[in-house]
Amino acid sequence: MTIREQMEQREREYLNPYAFLSENSRGRDIPEPQCDIRPVYQRDRDRILHSKSFRRLKDKTQVFLSPRGDHYRTRLTHVLEVSQNARTIAKALRLNEDLVEAVALGHDLGHTPFGHAGERTRDRLCEGGFRHNVQSVRIVEKLEKDGEGLNLTWEVRDGILNHKTSGNPSTLEGKIVRLSDKIAYINHDIDDAIRAHVMVEEDIPLALRQVLGFSTRERLNTLIHDIITTSQNQNDIRMSGEVERAMNELRAFMFAHVYTNPVAKGEEDRAEGLLERLFTYYMEHPGEISRTNYHMLEMGEPKDRIICDYIAGMTDQYAIAKYNEIFLPKQWQVY
Repeated sequence: MTIREQMEQREREYLNPYAFLSENSRGRDIPEPQCDIRPVYQRDRDRILHSKSFRRLKDKTQVFLSPRGDHYRTRLTHVLEVSQNARTIAKALRLNEDLVEAVALGHDLGHTPFGHAGERTRDRLCEGGFRHNVQSVRIVEKLEKDGEGLNLTWEVRDGILNHKTSGNPSTLEGKIVRLSDKIAYINHDIDDAIRAHVMVEEDIPLALRQVLGFSTRERLNTLIHDIITTSQNQNDIRMSGEVERAMNELRAFMFAHVYTNPVAKGEEDRAEGLLERLFTYYMEHPGEISRTNYHMLEMGEPKDRIICDYIAGMTDQYAIAKYNEIFLPKQWQVY
């Protein structure tokens, strides 16, 4: 019996009856031999962790554009916090932690430079629109590894595709990530907004703080415990009515007071203008995009989609550098 088979046996013996076992995966689009050490979701986690798209998340905006300080979240630290929350819940409920971690680490690979400002720009310019969850799946299926993709399992791709609030993942593990994403960004965005002097803790309505907690630590503790307690022995991942209502109201408060605040979002028009000019330029000069993207263009993929792929894959700093290189006189460029 291989090490992988021993691990799969331990899953059968220990995990919750509602857990999605590694050996029951619907598999990969391209069949390949099993690893003798790692079950399928552990392999998927490793493939995502070692991908170029994952590394680029370290320099992609979460909420604050070019913040002054080293402690603000980036898209990478957001993903790591989602993974930590999700693994805590999965471990407590005896669900498949490898599947949870793979979905969590991969769920935001498709985010553009400059956060949701970049997503809005791509959505406006690309025929058929642009959604970062759909782009995340496109990355793991088509764009990574020079166009080969990562060949992930169906369950991981399903969890990535359906991680947004409107999604409905097919596994409990995917449902955990969907809720953990919301828990993470609401709470760490409060933390960053306080750091940026956009708000203070006491701005949060008292009724919500009385339910959820009077600090980021207390709110995380309340939300994670509530999911675990409410979902015990259930074929679903859910929250109690009171806590879910309070979390949704807190999310609405953040949209009204932080996500549209000029301090956090005041530079977004400039970021959108930068990305729009890059899009127009590359539509006229497609030979200047990456070799991999240009090859996909030669294979017949729509030009606007390929240009969107190329720009969406940029980090904030790379997009700025390309803009300077293309549009600024050399003596004005900052290196």
